Amino acid sequence: MSVRPNVKQLNDVEAVQSLQQSFNAIRSEIGKAIIGQEKIVEQLLISLLARGHCLLVGVPGLAKTLLIKTLAEVLDLRFSRIQFTPDLMPSDITGTEIIEDDRATGRKSFKFVKGPVFANILLADEINRTPPKTQAALLEAMQEHHVTAAGQKYVLEEPFFVLATQNPIEQEGTYPLPEAQLDRFMFNLWLDYPSEKEEQEIVKSTTSMYVPKLDHILGTEEILFYQDLVRRVPVADNVIAYAVGLVTRTRPKMANAPQFIRDWLSWGAGPRASQYLILGAKTRAILDGRHSPDIDDVRSVVGPVLRHRIVPNFNAEADGVTSIQIIEKLLEND
Repeated sequence: MSVRPNVKQLNDVEAVQSLQQSFNAIRSEIGKAIIGQEKIVEQLLISLLARGHCLLVGVPGLAKTLLIKTLAEVLDLRFSRIQFTPDLMPSDITGTEIIEDDRATGRKSFKFVKGPVFANILLADEINRTPPKTQAALLEAMQEHHVTAAGQKYVLEEPFFVLATQNPIEQEGTYPLPEAQLDRFMFNLWLDYPSEKEEQEIVKSTTSMYVPKLDHILGTEEILFYQDLVRRVPVADNVIAYAVGLVTRTRPKMANAPQFIRDWLSWGAGPRASQYLILGAKTRAILDGRHSPDIDDVRSVVGPVLRHRIVPNFNAEADGVTSIQIIEKLLEND
């Protein structure tokens, strides 16, 4: 039986408890179709409830599409998928105008046919395989939550959550996202290979007649309510100071930047990183049933928030140092 609380009757304390119960139910339902990836599921939900977007990086065959479709079904949201290719046009994403005959008057008129961007959860598959103009059309919709066609504005239905994927292996013929556009994604999530035991379970379930029956745990009304709840969560000044201090130390020209940051980074993270650290920490706290985040909540989301916002230089590349290793060193020296 699905868990569908009447959120309008809940106060904030009750809402936190209800969301924690729903979160546990969501993980259980997704576990019927997806084996492993519990951390990724948690981070996807954090991003959704914080009104962010995610960039998923992983090799082919890790069930990225199945994971997102399953999440959309469990949350009772409309799902759409776009396979990005070099010949994809912006109108293929946002929609296009067509000429339509009006049988009543005999006249012709223009009608806007909505594109796949008009969904609650949008999977943008291999976003780096399409030219910048098409990438920009999606990124504008992500930022503005509306589409403009022929001077008319069409508002996207809320919640609107984009998950863009990138293949880290085949980089030939790709159009990497510029840093300014990467900054629009709240999280950069890396999907790892499953363990040997998990892979055995995956093979066993996917090569049989087993088809999981999934319950709807939340719906549009509840998700919008919980997104507002995240914004109302109070945060102590010392937690905000910790998040901002962490971000400013990634900037090589700042006085408080450690020497290894000066040696290995060309650019550090901007203020949006501080905002997302706090939003991520607030969401993680209430998913855990707590009413205010602490420093550990901030530290738990530092990796996915900062990974795509810092730019290693040639020295880091020569030393074989990755972005995530620099972030780990930053946390160790905190």
